[in-house]
Amino acid sequence: MEFFLLGFLTSLSLILAIGAQNIFVIEQGLKKQYTFVVCFICSISDFFLIFIGIFLFNYFNQYFTYTIELIFNILLLLFLIYFIYSKINLGIKKIDFNQSYKKTSLASIIFKTLSFTYLNPHVYSDTVFFLGNFSKNFLLIEKIKFGIGASFASILFFFSIGYASNYFSKYLNNEKVWRIINWIIIFIMSLIALYVLQQII
Repeated sequence: MEFFLLGFLTSLSLILAIGAQNIFVIEQGLKKQYTFVVCFICSISDFFLIFIGIFLFNYFNQYFTYTIELIFNILLLLFLIYFIYSKINLGIKKIDFNQSYKKTSLASIIFKTLSFTYLNPHVYSDTVFFLGNFSKNFLLIEKIKFGIGASFASILFFFSIGYASNYFSKYLNNEKVWRIINWIIIFIMSLIALYVLQQII
């Protein structure tokens, strides 16, 4: 139980930081767009990456060079620019909140969720490298308990913010409020894009 709690608290402290992925999960919850699918993809991805880090840290650490991190940052920046552009276009159009769910395909949601997850180098630094390095001297059973605890924190976090947003969306179901939310998302994503740009230069 000690290593389970250690993994849970360590993972939770890392994932609580506001990032593009978390904002996207909240947005999809507010829109009620495939909330379960988005939360599941984020959670299972973290589970996969956490255990890669725990068991293969020493191997992967040799290959996660500055060049690879730079490539991921560039790809993430390009994706963020595209995402912000699409949000700005939505912001200047009339928002039909009730129809937004029907206009978004499952394939599009899956693509965006995977992009926000796997194009973000901080996902790898938090799960693979930080948690992997943190647990590298643990015994095998301790590694497993630590990984399960860290993964449980991720599952709890994503489903909590996704379905909490889903619940509160009924209080935000009007064009004026959603337009404000949309511009807040644009602002936060722009700050994240500037941060990523700073990492590149």
